[in-house]
Amino acid sequence: MGGIWGGTSRFGAALGAMGLVVGLASCAEPTSTSNADGLVLADPYEDESLSPLMGFAEEGMSKIFDGLTTHDAQRRPRPALAAEAPKPSADGKTWTVRLRSGVRFHDGSTFGPEDVVATYKALLDPKAASPVASSYRMLADVRQKGTDSVEFRLEHPYAPFPHKLILGIVPSEAVTGGKAEAAPINSRPVGTGPYRFAEWRRGERLVLTANPAYWGGAPKIQRLTVLFVPDDNTRAQRMTRGDFDGTVLPPALAGTFAGRSGTTTYHHASADYRGVMLPQKNPVTADLAIRRALNMAVDRDGMIRALLSGRGKPAYGPVPQVLGEFAEPSATFRHDPAEAARVLDAAGWRAGAGGVRSKDGKAARFTLMYPAGDSVRKALANGFASDVGKVGIKVDLVGLGWDAIEPRMKDDALLMGGGTSLDPDLVAYGLLHSSQAEDGFNNPGSYKDPQVDAALDRGRRTLDASARADAYKAVQRRLMENPPWVFLVFLDHSYVTRGQWTGYQQVVDPHVHGVLSWGPWWNLEKWSRPA
Repeated sequence: MGGIWGGTSRFGAALGAMGLVVGLASCAEPTSTSNADGLVLADPYEDESLSPLMGFAEEGMSKIFDGLTTHDAQRRPRPALAAEAPKPSADGKTWTVRLRSGVRFHDGSTFGPEDVVATYKALLDPKAASPVASSYRMLADVRQKGTDSVEFRLEHPYAPFPHKLILGIVPSEAVTGGKAEAAPINSRPVGTGPYRFAEWRRGERLVLTANPAYWGGAPKIQRLTVLFVPDDNTRAQRMTRGDFDGTVLPPALAGTFAGRSGTTTYHHASADYRGVMLPQKNPVTADLAIRRALNMAVDRDGMIRALLSGRGKPAYGPVPQVLGEFAEPSATFRHDPAEAARVLDAAGWRAGAGGVRSKDGKAARFTLMYPAGDSVRKALANGFASDVGKVGIKVDLVGLGWDAIEPRMKDDALLMGGGTSLDPDLVAYGLLHSSQAEDGFNNPGSYKDPQVDAALDRGRRTLDASARADAYKAVQRRLMENPPWVFLVFLDHSYVTRGQWTGYQQVVDPHVHGVLSWGPWWNLEKWSRPA
């Protein structure tokens, strides 16, 4: 199984103001970052739950929990609570995982196979209504095997299964048998990770303390305080003031710290796309000529220069170039407004009053939603509307909250984001396969293409690395002929830190990044201040 194991292969809603205080810690907000063994970081997003079964740290690197596997700096799966690499059966439908011995949960209880079984059984239990269950539909059952192993049985062969084993393991006692959202572990998490839960003041901060008995070695940084500061400008101002040791910022704001004494700015490449989802039930965006013309009309490089301070890469589909052997370099759209106009003319979309095209009495006009609090998506939405307006397509922009956006996704376009740097199946299948249509944020536009479906099925079901690469390249080529979206950019993620630190290793970020996941602090347990 070297092709997967050794190969290259949250959106957390910002919660409202002050809520329930969980834990015992001082109420005073940090105004200094001088504590030699502590770290204060600011994050724009706050998770609604700290339970893996509710989606906390779904991409791994949670600090509180360990999965059976984790990832190294090259994004390759590595054993965590597993003692060695998971072993597939010859048919790829059974995976056996031998567990690490001598591991304890933060409450002192011993980690064992019963905890793994309980965690995954709860995930699969319909009564638990776990929001991450839909991404484990390949999993049929999990059972204990002997005293130190577990066995996973799949509905079908699933090549990237080691990547799915990053799900944080909870104590079997924490699985209540009811709804996952009601379990106490949502607000008082108990894991095996390098940091233990100390306090959660909703809307303000989360405090973690080092786990001295961590199986991977006790962290040098003894206390992590995460402050939730949704506004980008406020985080930048407070970073300047010295309130934080580090934060994530949009590229333009991060650039203002370049060259400042005592601070370091990091820019990470990412697989974090932004793109315009085009619903198939909308009579305008369902038209193939419209979708092809939109992709030719947008100036992706211009957007990156003007809106992202040059920090990003053009996107033409959900598979980024950082995925190496899976990426198809030829699958690109040339910025060519003249060709876009010819495509529209040939399909009968004629220029009309005010420069807006129409066909059979129907105007080439549609609504594009974006989350109102997201300045980057708002800027990209405006850039997109400006570019496509030049070829006679009118886009009406509306910024909304997620509660208002979700019911409208089947009819109105949406500036969406997502992406993974781990394996193409983890994102592409949910976004593009027809079986996933209108399953929340999975294929919300009801895109359907039999060739894409067949290639996605081949890519996930074969264990042969070369055959998998061919399948995903075929998907990308087909998306040029029948585009489901207008993918715009893969963002760079920008961070600022204060002071001197050792342990930093650069990584390629997925969509989920920040303080409690990927980003510069992905391996925080290895960080320390120089002596």
